[in-house]
Amino acid sequence: MGDLAKDIHSKFDNNKVKALINILYTANWINSYQNDFFKSYGISPQQFNILRILRGAKEPLNVQVIKDRMIERSPNATRLMDKLCAKKYIERLPCPGDRRVVKIAITKEGKDLLASIPNDFNKSLLQNLTEVEAEQLSNLLDKMR
Repeated sequence: MGDLAKDIHSKFDNNKVKALINILYTANWINSYQNDFFKSYGISPQQFNILRILRGAKEPLNVQVIKDRMIERSPNATRLMDKLCAKKYIERLPCPGDRRVVKIAITKEGKDLLASIPNDFNKSLLQNLTEVEAEQLSNLLDKMR
């Protein structure tokens, strides 16, 4: 089990400061794990999130809706989608009635990629928490926001 004070060789003014730094430190730890995991699939965690959003929507979405639904709000979402489009995981569908509107749809290749990724890939991140502790953590994070 980790000990933040030892991990970063630091002391904290109070528990609220320690909690905030621990959240940031843990978020970075999770992000590093996910970056390493998705590397073998040729995508980033943000691109995975876009694909999941599109698969779950069951219909093409405009870019702004995708951005609004992303876990990590990314200012470069369009660039992420460009890369997914180049890999043929998504496609842009022009709106027949308005050339300015473009919808994004997941392709068969994108669905196949998602199907190849285990659903429990994050399981090891939570292995030290019981179900009750995970619920408490989630509730505390909700309360913080």
